[in-house]
Amino acid sequence: MRSLTVLGSCGAWPEPGRACAGFLLEYDGFKLVLDLGYAALPQLLKYCPDGGVDAVIVTHQHPDHCVDVSALARVRYYVTPDAPPIPLYSPPGVLDVFRALEPRPDPATVFDVHDLADTTVGPFRLETALLPHYVTNLGVRLSTPELTVAYTGDSGPGPEAAALAAGADLFICDATLQGPSPDTTPRYVMTATEAATAAAGASKLLLTHFWPGSDRSISLAEATQAFDGEVIAAEEGLVVSLEGGRGGSC
Repeated sequence: MRSLTVLGSCGAWPEPGRACAGFLLEYDGFKLVLDLGYAALPQLLKYCPDGGVDAVIVTHQHPDHCVDVSALARVRYYVTPDAPPIPLYSPPGVLDVFRALEPRPDPATVFDVHDLADTTVGPFRLETALLPHYVTNLGVRLSTPELTVAYTGDSGPGPEAAALAAGADLFICDATLQGPSPDTTPRYVMTATEAATAAAGASKLLLTHFWPGSDRSISLAEATQAFDGEVIAAEEGLVVSLEGGRGGSC
C-alpha cells in the first residue's frame, strides 16, 4: 500500500471534530508520520494502534505541528515499553518542547533522535529545505524511484517553496489564508493562491493548515484558478492513493 492519510488539517488550533497538522505516509508497509499537532494522535491511533509507526518527522517546533508527539511518547512508554525507540527527525528546539511537556521519561529514551537533514528514512531519500517562517521550519521531500512527496510544514511565499515542489507527485502545502496576498513583509504563511503558484512544478496539490473557521471551498476555488493539476483540500481521514506514483487518485 502506498498512500497518504490526513490526520489533521487545521492551523493554529483545531476546529471541533478536527485536528492540527498531521499526515501518515505509508509505503510498502513502512509508516512515516509527518508532524503531529494538537488532537492528531487520536487520528493516528485509528490507523496505528499502540503508536506502531516506523519514523516521525517534525518540520518545526510550533505546537500545532508537534505537541502530540509528546502524547505518542506516552503511548509507547506505557503501552509498548519494550518496543525499540522510534526514529525522530526534527530541527533544533523541538526536543526542548517535548522535554518541557514531559521530562520523564526523557523523550530521547522513547525516540531515537536525529537532526532533520538530508539522509535516508526507511525507503525514502529525505531532502530538506529551509522555508520562511517564524521559527526554523524545514520543508521535506521524500523520494523513492517511483514517487516523490513534498511537504512545506508552514511557509511564507517565495522561491524556496516552489523549488521544494518541483517534480513532486504530491505537494502538501500551507494554505493558511484566503483572498489577496496581505501587503506585509516578511510573510510567514501562504494564501491558497500562493500555495497553488508554488505548486506549479508538481503533479497534485494538497492544501492544508487552514485557519480555523475558514470556508475551505473558497481556498479550493482560489487554488484551482492558479494550478493546472488536481487540487485537494485536506480533510481528516482523507486518503490519497500514491499507487503508481504520478497520476494516483484519491
